[in-house]
Amino acid sequence: MQRRDFLRLAGCGALGAVLFPRVGKAADSGFQPLGKTAAQKPNIVYILADDLGYGDVHALNPQRGKLATPHADRLAREGMAFTDAHGGSSVCTPTRYGILTGRYAWRSRLQSGVLDGYVSPLIAAERLTVPALLKQHGYHTACLGKWHLGFTIEGAGKKGGGSGGKGMGAPLGAVTHDGPLTRGFDHFFGFHHARMMKSVINDARVTELVEPVEMLPKLVRHAAGYIAERAKSGTPFFLYLALNSPHTPIVPSKEWQGKSGLGDYGDFVMETDWAIGEVLAALDQTGLAKTTLVIFTSDNGCSPAAGVDKLESRGHFPSAQFRGYKSDIWDGGHRIPFLARWPGTVKAGSTCAQLACLTDLMATCADLLGAKLPDNAGEDSVSLLPLLRGADQPVREAVVHHSIQGLFALRQGGTKLIFGSGSGGWGKGGRDSAPVQLYDMAQDVAERQNLQASDKATVQRLTKLMEKYIVDGRSTPGAPQKNDAEIKLWKKAGPAGATST
Repeated sequence: MQRRDFLRLAGCGALGAVLFPRVGKAADSGFQPLGKTAAQKPNIVYILADDLGYGDVHALNPQRGKLATPHADRLAREGMAFTDAHGGSSVCTPTRYGILTGRYAWRSRLQSGVLDGYVSPLIAAERLTVPALLKQHGYHTACLGKWHLGFTIEGAGKKGGGSGGKGMGAPLGAVTHDGPLTRGFDHFFGFHHARMMKSVINDARVTELVEPVEMLPKLVRHAAGYIAERAKSGTPFFLYLALNSPHTPIVPSKEWQGKSGLGDYGDFVMETDWAIGEVLAALDQTGLAKTTLVIFTSDNGCSPAAGVDKLESRGHFPSAQFRGYKSDIWDGGHRIPFLARWPGTVKAGSTCAQLACLTDLMATCADLLGAKLPDNAGEDSVSLLPLLRGADQPVREAVVHHSIQGLFALRQGGTKLIFGSGSGGWGKGGRDSAPVQLYDMAQDVAERQNLQASDKATVQRLTKLMEKYIVDGRSTPGAPQKNDAEIKLWKKAGPAGATST
């Protein structure tokens, strides 16, 4: 067996060993479905930061990270840290689509970029979502924070405006009829996206207007209140807490200003960590900590808008050892922190170096409930439950990456193939005469040595696999499905002999 093949089968485990001690193999990695009573179903709290880099969490980047993140570090200490987890994209909207549907967003009408303004929902009304699945099994479901998956709203144009302020939202009393409540959630409290943060929507109506600096504390208070309320109900709940931080506008609250010594971005990251702590405190105070699966992650890498050059000059590297930032196809664009705590199931202080993707929440939830997903749901979702329970074998055949400009990459084991040159985003460099980029991620996490010329067989093999994923409408076993739009793998001419899909 060649070394490259061994690394592919091993899931590139050497990377995790650099940062954390390895988890031993589970004696029995087979999953036994949970029972159907409410007491046996864990609450699920999914905290999603916005534009937080892998290297912004100190536990993941102790040598090149200068920010204190004690609450995220607590999750790593009390649970499992995934060191090779990825967003479904290197930007916001498509990753969020994947989290809630278990499907890559490039299969939808959104082939590049993000949604803007009040537009029709990206998630089709008939598509099964994670909250809808959980509701079928007795869960109460809530979405707090940033939506950014589209909805229309009465009283505001597509770009917002009205009394909410130009480009910042919708007026008081404005109503949506196709918001989160129509996509599986029982309760919504939040806003559409960063440029429309002024209008706070409670369920389906704008109930108050706020300044962006007020948003994070407001979401945290609402989350703590929601947890306290659900503790009294005795029924399981799913809380999807989509924070507005540390995305622009970078607006740390007054009490956090100057705390990091690294400027507003560092302060906002520390306030984001505080938000995690407040959620954990609410679970502790209500006695729900032991029966709750908590996941903390980010939608994509740190944005260049954070002032990364200045941060790095002062010794803080938001992308840790990885190349690129938000928007890029390189790993700094989409490799994200992913920390999971579930007492009694997830071993404290453990790590997992296997490939994972944020699309995997759907299949993971189905697995822990003993439910079978229909063929037209979760087409790109793989259960992480065996990994959470301590297994140390790959659960994914591969992960597809996607940049803001629609550039594709395919990662299988320790090998990554980018279907074009350059970053596919805002990052500079990397453009040369080579039509593709092939990297050995076990030996070259900085993605500097392009091996495409010396390993054309791997380029061809991974190209065929990617083409299959496109044609099949899915990357998991099941009946073929239709994509919502024509998918063009090659944004420019591909390598000689490659087919175009």
